[in-house]
Amino acid sequence: MEDQPITPHAVPVFDAEGNLTYIGDDGRRYVVGPLPALDEAQVDQVMQRLLAGQGLFSELESLASQWLDQVCGPDLSRGAALALLLSSLEMALDPGEDDAEA
Repeated sequence: MEDQPITPHAVPVFDAEGNLTYIGDDGRRYVVGPLPALDEAQVDQVMQRLLAGQGLFSELESLASQWLDQVCGPDLSRGAALALLLSSLEMALDPGEDDAEA
């Protein structure tokens, strides 16, 4: 069986150990990755921005679900469509090395 990306069930949050994590639709907890050292004020600012963006995240999730419902069919599985969606979003949103902020 091919590995399928796990859809976040909610926006990422900081756990008790200070890791940025999210719960996937499969119910498991995922750690996003190592973060730079942040002081308490910076962590609070990040949390405020994440919470403020929760509405937009929900809209993105709804739109992505609608897109999947529209494009999936006998010749395109939901898993393949989801992989296509996520890789397309990553390519569109992740700046290349030349575009990355210094």
